[in-house]
Amino acid sequence: MTTSQSGARERLYLFDTTLRDGAQTNGVDFTVADKLRVLSLLDQLGVDYVEAGYPGANPTDTQLFSEEHPAKARITAFGMTKRPGRSAANDPGIAALIGARADAICFVAKSSAYQVRVALETTKEENLASIRESVQAAVAAGREALVDCEHFFDGFKEDKDFALACARAAYEAGARWVVLCDTNGGTLPHEVEAIVSELVKVVPGDHVGIHAHNDTEQAVANSLAAVRAGARQVQGTLNGLGERCGNANLCSIIPTLLLKPDYSAHFDIGVSRDALADIAHVSRTLDEMLNRAPDRHAPYVGESAFATKAGIHASAILKDPATYEHVPPEAVGNRRKLLVSDQAGKSNVLAELERLGVPVDKGDPRIARLLDEVKTREALGYAYEAADASFALLARRILGSVPDFFDVERFSVNVERRFNARGEMSTVAEAIVKVKVGEEVLISAAEGNGPVNALDVALRKDLGKFQPFIAGLHLTDYRVRVLNGGTEAVTRVLIESADEKGDRWTTVGVSPNIIDASFEALIDSITWKLLQEGATA
Repeated sequence: MTTSQSGARERLYLFDTTLRDGAQTNGVDFTVADKLRVLSLLDQLGVDYVEAGYPGANPTDTQLFSEEHPAKARITAFGMTKRPGRSAANDPGIAALIGARADAICFVAKSSAYQVRVALETTKEENLASIRESVQAAVAAGREALVDCEHFFDGFKEDKDFALACARAAYEAGARWVVLCDTNGGTLPHEVEAIVSELVKVVPGDHVGIHAHNDTEQAVANSLAAVRAGARQVQGTLNGLGERCGNANLCSIIPTLLLKPDYSAHFDIGVSRDALADIAHVSRTLDEMLNRAPDRHAPYVGESAFATKAGIHASAILKDPATYEHVPPEAVGNRRKLLVSDQAGKSNVLAELERLGVPVDKGDPRIARLLDEVKTREALGYAYEAADASFALLARRILGSVPDFFDVERFSVNVERRFNARGEMSTVAEAIVKVKVGEEVLISAAEGNGPVNALDVALRKDLGKFQPFIAGLHLTDYRVRVLNGGTEAVTRVLIESADEKGDRWTTVGVSPNIIDASFEALIDSITWKLLQEGATA
């Protein structure tokens, strides 16, 4: 991998296909509004191309491409090359692509002799003609043309000459980018590097892209291998969305290109260092839109990407973060977490207290008591490494005090299966909660789609003078784990909450009764919110 002869860094282009290839993920269905929001996030991030969908394939994409959507990124429409046996001028798919309001058109074309023979049931010559004529039609219409050479790497290993001929046909017809696709995701990095090195002898590297799938967990590695071999466009998706095992994850590729000298010394990309600091937010926003729990262990952007559990590691990090961090977490909009658990040492506790804003002197003897209490409670089933708010409340109670904002005098939950107003059998949960706020006694009742939901709604329905403080509070995730077997098993409940400002926190409850465990976590969640808002008892 070398820089240009002048010594200047080369331009590397980023192509996002979250809205097209990512939409093939199981359980992912974008509305037009969703697509426009993701487009805005990508545009702010600084990617060069956004493949927004397949006009004509479904009503959502057809509607999206019926209007102009101003963006710095080049909006790209995806579709097939012309069908065998007809001209590009008479192909309705080509007409839909050219009629779409897009800056660029990306054609998908077979580049494997096996696929041409078996999937398309046509000839090599007809396939090459489809590539040439489709690209020429797009260029004649004033559009930038790209060709996704589907199954390129498998095709190269099967029939090298034909795979190269497909790439050459696209380039010679006027395609700005010839994109090499590892469609089945089975190619390994050393193979990608060797094959791309061969291809760039036929098509100039500054016209070559890489589109890797993640079926061997190496899509990011394969993308970087292609860049080392000469490719100058990288395709991928946010959070690695995509069919089967997903696509190359741009949330991993972009920080690597910007923060690792082997790449940053040689290449410029459209994402600035300032924009990079927003990538964790972009990643989590997409998950929130899709109602998915974020991958805690995702590189760079995951909640655990810069988390340390062992006490000896935490001690070293407090001296110099570089002892156990390969990049500063702030560079990608993430943060350092020194977890509190039964494996923690004093350094973990002090660091977490500082992060949570709990004032304490590091020589305070109560720190040792707090650490012992954490280890005792974790032996009972609590998990404070995953429940920062509950840990902060425990620490405040040992090191100082937590106001008694309210007392729950009693609650009851009833689950009933019955016919609803439409005559359909349904299960309804009803909860009643009696709380005391100061001298005021409040009783609230609510229905929910389950006992915990009903309790949550009833508890937050009326907290008297504290109600304005919790108006924006809502639950975003609920996780249950049975800690031992049998009908008397102990249950751990983790509840993630969020508020109107976008702040998030997690609380924990443990009990043989799942309702009790859930209620304990709910109480901690509300108490933490009231503390953060500066409410007074």
